[in-house]
Amino acid sequence: MDYTSFYQPGVPAKVDPPAESLVEMYETAVAQSKNRVALNFFGRTTTYSELGDQVSRVAEGLHRLGVNPGDRVAIILPNCPQHVVAFYAILRLGAIVVEHNPLYTARELRHMFEDHAARIVIAWDSAVEKLREQPHDIQLDHIISVNLLHELPWTKRLALRLPLPQTRAARKKLTTKVKHTQTWEDLLNHHPLKKTYPKPRVTDIAMIQYTSGTTGLPKGAILTHLNLHINALQGAAWMPQVLTGKEVFYAILPFFHAFGTTMFLVFGLLKQARIHIFPTFDLALVLAAAKKDPPTVVCAVPPIFEAIALGAKKRRISLKSAKISFSGAMSLPTSTIDLWESIAGGPLVEGYGMTECSPVALGNPFFTTRRPGSVGIPFPSTEIKVVDPDNPSIEVKRGERGELLVRGPQVFQGYWNNPEETEKTLLPDGWIASGDIVTQDEDGFTTIVDRKKELIITSGFNVAPTEVELILKSYPAIADAAVVGLPNRHSGEEVVAAIQLQPGHTMNDDDVRTFCRARLAAYKVPRKLFIVETLPKSLLGKVLRAQVRQDLLSKA
Repeated sequence: MDYTSFYQPGVPAKVDPPAESLVEMYETAVAQSKNRVALNFFGRTTTYSELGDQVSRVAEGLHRLGVNPGDRVAIILPNCPQHVVAFYAILRLGAIVVEHNPLYTARELRHMFEDHAARIVIAWDSAVEKLREQPHDIQLDHIISVNLLHELPWTKRLALRLPLPQTRAARKKLTTKVKHTQTWEDLLNHHPLKKTYPKPRVTDIAMIQYTSGTTGLPKGAILTHLNLHINALQGAAWMPQVLTGKEVFYAILPFFHAFGTTMFLVFGLLKQARIHIFPTFDLALVLAAAKKDPPTVVCAVPPIFEAIALGAKKRRISLKSAKISFSGAMSLPTSTIDLWESIAGGPLVEGYGMTECSPVALGNPFFTTRRPGSVGIPFPSTEIKVVDPDNPSIEVKRGERGELLVRGPQVFQGYWNNPEETEKTLLPDGWIASGDIVTQDEDGFTTIVDRKKELIITSGFNVAPTEVELILKSYPAIADAAVVGLPNRHSGEEVVAAIQLQPGHTMNDDDVRTFCRARLAAYKVPRKLFIVETLPKSLLGKVLRAQVRQDLLSKA
């Protein structure tokens, strides 16, 4: 089907694949915008020229530690300037970036490190202890610790030294003391990498991005320089209003998330933007920044758009500068669109993506043809079809429910060390099975109606029910558990659990959540716990999560 009649004027049907790697893309940005501000972190700025110098020095430091082309290097950092530098320094060596959520527990990190086997880690100092808790079979040659305070303006660093309760709390939130590691400053204290050092090819692997599956074990999606670069170029084609060297991006989404990686670390640098970096979403920080340097491009999830809009209205802060606003990772309510557009200078549209698509595959046009409530139409150079969930060779009729398949140059190369899951997801002729059940209207605009997989998506993060169930079932009083997602207007879905207790046992909800928080990232911990006498099961003894979900919907 030809979707171009619904594209905004000037958006092409196809985008030429790049001949350059992300390294050459980034070097072009440095050369063309060397005196412009690249990064703004709490008011401290880094120009593109300074960014280029830091990347080169850190690359040399990593090279001296033994990093070679094809090696995996782990990053465990929140959003910060060091994260941007580390990302491109690793790529400059032809090595592979492996992103991790810095709030993951030691248990959650273990599987990923067993899988990718990175021997060098660049980690937030607050996450270092979790690396030291790893068993002896996970061998790390070097841990480079990063202190976020070192990138703050000197006035803020000075204020955080004051012996006051509130400053101590703020300092503790940003950093902790660690011993016996190399420091980020050690890496910076090198001469720049020689310009003759070989650069990666566009077809080389750029990163491994982990995504949860229904098995409970995250899978590492393999993304090449081409996958990530072309997705940024598709975004540039989709949003021609975003001008090179003229924009202010607000990096609110985490860099370690697929959406944040592409929108800020890649697309932001492709457009040579000024990127405001927020370590976490903090409404007060965002609104304070908006007073001084208002955003022109905002990419976030619906609850963040809603919170910013309400805060800006209450404090009478203008966001008319925001000409492009792009939402993803969860359903965008029309009420949020109306609220945001009442204070912004341009439209808020919803898109669709998955880690395996680098991640964006569909979007609503930034034009009058958009359809709120849908996830839009395919990006340039992207094909979709809707098929029978049990037989992907059969396309369903327009308007009928079916599984969404996607094909395009942004589609990943498979899962790291996991040929079985790769074969299930990557179908013949380059199609990828999304696992999402959709319908299409008469014009081909796509709406997500269900999921074939039992994955829970809360505030844009994937939660595998099996992983949470295994933790719950290890709690002494719990005999069995079923974890599902229930609707939540703020997060899309919330994680809840149906609990079957051991005979003669009782359970304290707060104790169970504390137990879970020690083993799971906070967004995976069940928000509600429902005690049930029995869990519905199939003849083979498998818990029927769909029935559990229906039962809990009637109780919630």
